[in-house]
Amino acid sequence: MKIALVSEHASPLAVAGGVDSGGQNIYVAHVARQLHRAGHHVDVFTRRDRALLPAVSDMDGVRVIHVPAGPPTQMPKEQLLPFMPEFADFLIGFCRRERQAYDVIHANFFMSGLACLKVKATLGIPLVTTFHALGKVRRLHQGADDGFPDERFAIEEQLVRESDAIIAECPQDAIDLREHYGSDPTRVEIVPCGFDTTEFSRVERSAARAALGWPQHQFAVLQLGRLVPRKGIDTVVRALARLRERTSVDAHLYIVGGNADLPNEIATPEIARLRGIATGCGVADHVTFVGRRGRTQLREFYGAADVFATTPWYEPFGITPIEAMACARPVVGADVGGIRYTVVDGKTGFLVPPRDHDALAERLACIARDPALGERMGEAGFERVHASFTWTRVARMLEDVYLRVARAPEEAPRERAERSPRVKNTRAAQAAVGRA
Repeated sequence: MKIALVSEHASPLAVAGGVDSGGQNIYVAHVARQLHRAGHHVDVFTRRDRALLPAVSDMDGVRVIHVPAGPPTQMPKEQLLPFMPEFADFLIGFCRRERQAYDVIHANFFMSGLACLKVKATLGIPLVTTFHALGKVRRLHQGADDGFPDERFAIEEQLVRESDAIIAECPQDAIDLREHYGSDPTRVEIVPCGFDTTEFSRVERSAARAALGWPQHQFAVLQLGRLVPRKGIDTVVRALARLRERTSVDAHLYIVGGNADLPNEIATPEIARLRGIATGCGVADHVTFVGRRGRTQLREFYGAADVFATTPWYEPFGITPIEAMACARPVVGADVGGIRYTVVDGKTGFLVPPRDHDALAERLACIARDPALGERMGEAGFERVHASFTWTRVARMLEDVYLRVARAPEEAPRERAERSPRVKNTRAAQAAVGRA
């Protein structure tokens, strides 16, 4: 097939960890590479955010097309919506110039979807949409801090109605699509995110600590990812303080991420806020901000940790927990969204309520007091992600969706449902995941 992946603000070439560089960048990069390896022609369209970028870049055989839409500078994604008509016009012109039309176009995020709706209407190319985050759910959790305009809701509703298939990344995502957007369950496919088996694997803890310069016998808690308030990193800082206050555990928190390789409060304002919280809790000397790190370095950080902690308020999927499990480390995560799907409570780690630092401290203490429990959980997580969450498997599942919508766009929803088994009762699926 000839496949177009559209990701307006999240380039697959960007370094993850910044404010607008995270799971979507990783998702698009790995899906594109895996589909290319499976023999498909794959192009990725992303906004040109630097003046000196070439029109087309090569990424391991995948073409990355830098779309001239808006000024060629980095901008917060919340400011990009006005440039989507220009983005759409470029896509249509590019598609018309290609000798062979795309079999399917896969929009990532609602703004990409808005541009792709015009492509679908003009050229008739089947449309698959992955939202990565839903505006109505995000607004419930972020309130006035949500910088997107209300018109996002209507755009998402239109995409839910007009996409040929919608990718939900976990059962909760499918539930949210139905309850907040009235989605047709026969057009919703649950396809998770994944990890790269060549990037993440077991690593000997003492060797990883020696390489990073970490103390060998300290209880090390790792937090890794984008440094923004909704990720709930303040909960981990406060839990560290509770853990040290109430137990004899010599615990230290390492926070990896940000907009610069060296921790910088100007480049990454969230660092200043978190440092203030750590100082107020009396644990400033026990929290290390590492800065942004490249993908090839992350395995060492996961491997050096005793436990990975992630407590966002809202998380459509969350790639970092499965990366930690791929390195055979236990995960203590917020009982939300995709984390509820990937982490099996009591088996591969623990689930705790979001914003509950006391519950998080209690679960961290369980692992600190019983290292063998942490090892068993790490091994169970390792087995789980290899069975269900590799990028190779994710790409095969997406390939099935693409083939269906490309070959039979005229089929009625009922006929598609009979041909392609999927999770219809997402509440039952949620319960089944909890029993796994």
